[in-house]
Amino acid sequence: MQNIILLGYMGAGKSSVGKVLAKKLERDFYDLDWYIERRFRQKVCDIFAERGEEGFRKIERNMMHEVAEFEDIVLALGGGTPCFFDNMDYLNTRGITIFMNASPDTIVSHLKISHTVRPLLQQKQGQELLDHITHQLEERMPFYRKAQHIIDVNCLDSFDKIDTLVDQIIETIKQ
Repeated sequence: MQNIILLGYMGAGKSSVGKVLAKKLERDFYDLDWYIERRFRQKVCDIFAERGEEGFRKIERNMMHEVAEFEDIVLALGGGTPCFFDNMDYLNTRGITIFMNASPDTIVSHLKISHTVRPLLQQKQGQELLDHITHQLEERMPFYRKAQHIIDVNCLDSFDKIDTLVDQIIETIKQ
């Protein structure tokens, strides 16, 4: 069995879906940001503040390589992970990559109910937040589209729908 690697913009639901997917497939689940926080005993937002985005991205790349060497896991990446270095090409060699595609409006609605601190979005609200997400999604799309599979996640507004999406992912990777 191969690793299953979930990617997409922050707030797309990678961790929520990944946990359910891992449970259904009886695999271990790893969220790359949480893994980094445990390894460095520091929150991602604090690493960002201390080392800047470039410093964080180097750490992220090293930790991604470490986790991607595990076997038969479900891995949820940070939103920017696929967009730096040769990360996306490497990930495509380490497992089945699935881009969880969400519209900017869906992402904003997911972020509003999330309790996670998002360093790249702090101080942004309303139209400014939507514009920022729209612009960043456009920049990141060429990287995201390198995934082996693309799943639309604009419908994720309940646990039942997460379950349905997980079933869809399982069917997709069986083909």
